[in-house]
Amino acid sequence: MKLGIFAKAFHGPTPQAVLAAARDAGYAAVQYNMACSGLAALPLEIPGDIAAAVAQASDETGVEIAAVSATYNMIHPDAVVRTKGRGGFQAIASVARRMGTHLLTVCSGTRDPADQWRHHPDNATPAAWLELCAEFSRIVPIAEASDLVIGVEPELNNVVCTAERARQLIDTLGSPRIRVVFDPANLFETESPEVRRRIIARAVDLLGDRIALAHAKDRRPDGQFAAAGHGVIDFAHYLTVLRRAGFGGVLVTHGLAAAEAGRVAAFLRSQLLASEGPE
Repeated sequence: MKLGIFAKAFHGPTPQAVLAAARDAGYAAVQYNMACSGLAALPLEIPGDIAAAVAQASDETGVEIAAVSATYNMIHPDAVVRTKGRGGFQAIASVARRMGTHLLTVCSGTRDPADQWRHHPDNATPAAWLELCAEFSRIVPIAEASDLVIGVEPELNNVVCTAERARQLIDTLGSPRIRVVFDPANLFETESPEVRRRIIARAVDLLGDRIALAHAKDRRPDGQFAAAGHGVIDFAHYLTVLRRAGFGGVLVTHGLAAAEAGRVAAFLRSQLLASEGPE
């Protein structure tokens, strides 16, 4: 596996500066965000020279653009907001290949109108599920037109809140364009070590054939998110089950400050080595 990091962990004013900082901290890839090019995270227009600058920075630093974030609230209760989000997705899709990636990452969204990461009780309704499937049916042709795949990330507070729901989405849509961004810290809040390991192994078993990108953040004992190595997740176990499922792609860390990036890279390298031996 190759180590990666969210590009927006670094605050350089250009993609060259951001990717150089990632390289210097020990990472070989990034999950890019258009904010690192001085744009909105989901811009409605991306000039060709902006996309070319990302590709050039990748070539010059040797840091791969593993994915680009194209996240919007796919089931926002306001259809106008969803349409605008889809426009941003399309703008990024139109230049993603030029930037050097074939993967756009999304979340499945929430009915909460103000915060796409906040739970809403209507997320569990059949109406929300149907709206999500309808929204995916609109963006899959966009991905097809640019020969891209879409990585959806299960999130406890979103409609796709479990590995089982992600599998249901994949099977319902029946499109090879739908893949998974897998983050074990998104699958539970507080559980015993045995239950955590069982949840992660079961989720990888369900989704292993569709995992396009793996994430590496952590959970503290109280359920709060933390940087990898500062919580309760058994990363050697997690990486072992990923390997057994055949995953050999990019492991992207996030939820950390730039000052922590080097330490987290060293920790994750040690866990990658540990996962190569007997569990």
